[in-house]
Amino acid sequence: MAEASFYHALKVDANVCYGCTHCMNVCPTGAIRIRDGIATIRDDWCVDCGECMRACPVDAIYVEQDDFEKIFEFKCRVALVPAVLIGQFPSDVTESEIFSVMREIGFTHVFQTEHTAGTINRAMIEAARKAEDKPVISSFCPAIVRLIQIKFPSLLHQVLRIKPPIDASAVYFRKRLEDEGISPDDIGIFYVTPCAAKIAAVKSPVGEEQSPLDGVINMSFIYNKIYRIIKSRSRSNGVSPGDMLPLLSPGAIKWGLTNGESSRMEGRCLAIDEIHNVIEFLEKLENDEISSVDFLELRACDQSCAGGVLVGGNRFLTAERLDKRARRFKGVADIPGDIKAYTHFMDKNLDIGPLEPRSMMALDEDISEAMRKMQQVRHLMCFLPGIDCGACGAPNCQSLAEDIVRRESQLSACVFIQRMMEKHRKLSGEHALRIIEKIWGENRLDKDCKKKGAKNDSE
Repeated sequence: MAEASFYHALKVDANVCYGCTHCMNVCPTGAIRIRDGIATIRDDWCVDCGECMRACPVDAIYVEQDDFEKIFEFKCRVALVPAVLIGQFPSDVTESEIFSVMREIGFTHVFQTEHTAGTINRAMIEAARKAEDKPVISSFCPAIVRLIQIKFPSLLHQVLRIKPPIDASAVYFRKRLEDEGISPDDIGIFYVTPCAAKIAAVKSPVGEEQSPLDGVINMSFIYNKIYRIIKSRSRSNGVSPGDMLPLLSPGAIKWGLTNGESSRMEGRCLAIDEIHNVIEFLEKLENDEISSVDFLELRACDQSCAGGVLVGGNRFLTAERLDKRARRFKGVADIPGDIKAYTHFMDKNLDIGPLEPRSMMALDEDISEAMRKMQQVRHLMCFLPGIDCGACGAPNCQSLAEDIVRRESQLSACVFIQRMMEKHRKLSGEHALRIIEKIWGENRLDKDCKKKGAKNDSE
């Protein structure tokens, strides 16, 4: 049975949102509706990709995250740092400086997340060789895993059930600290996240009962905090170098970028980034239009993790810096010695549990009833104009028809149907206005020179 609910990191600030539909129009799963003049997100359809957050012109959509002070609930405070954090900094800022400041602000340990990438890669290759159905699909991006659960459940069995670095590194580092004699209750492991989807994955993991992490920290927050400290000091003597951590291998450095996984897998491998591109490709795959592909690396963001909504820097510059860093570290071992010592432990702890479908397409759990409702949708589409204007508070006419069948809306929500009903004296102008106000809020059609783009916008 599927999980009862998804946790979602993306939230709407009702005091700021004014129902502009930008978010509704870009949502890849059609999860957003406008009600009472405010954007609302359907929890069972949202994949936390962050497209709505990017599109919002007034920053009404935000990420709900752990308070940084939460780390101090633990004696042993571990920061799991992905390579894209390092890629945010100018090239003259060293890893040693960054990690030293992270210790100064409260972390007792810093571990680079992709150190387990080599071990994961080996497990992925072995699993892909044994897979009967190709292509196999990476489980790296949690937004993509949820997308497949919701929109492409028939492809779920092709997703590799292998932990991504965020989880594998947390499992490894916790075990290492426990072996050093540290009490499990004293260990807090926090991931510095570039995206909202990874926050959601920690709060309600897919395929696992509980996440191996204790919290997540906004990457933009951490980057700004570290960089302010570094810039405020004399670079010659102001920052303690600290203990230099083991270097990542070139492949590990680029693991979170586009082609990071596909370049290291066997056979014909494709890397596709940006969620709308992924959806287009998966639709072709589901329709058997794609053949002779062995592995798919699918990422929700353009430039993969470098383009996450919580990455403050330019995604192309971040990817370029990491590419240069990878070339500098050519020859570094793919699997560090410390992790090799835990090979047997890691091999037993890389698998994730079954991935359950959460189909958004089903109009009813009963197949015969779902078919009947689909016929209702097709009948309603005979009356709707097919203009997909969004004035009904749904992203398109098809979505409105489905909302009507689900009893979440009504045919008169369409402004064009309203005009026809008024013409045939089946709806009064006053009633039509009440319908509009229910969707867009009271007084929405009144003159307002202070709204965004109007002449008094800045007042």
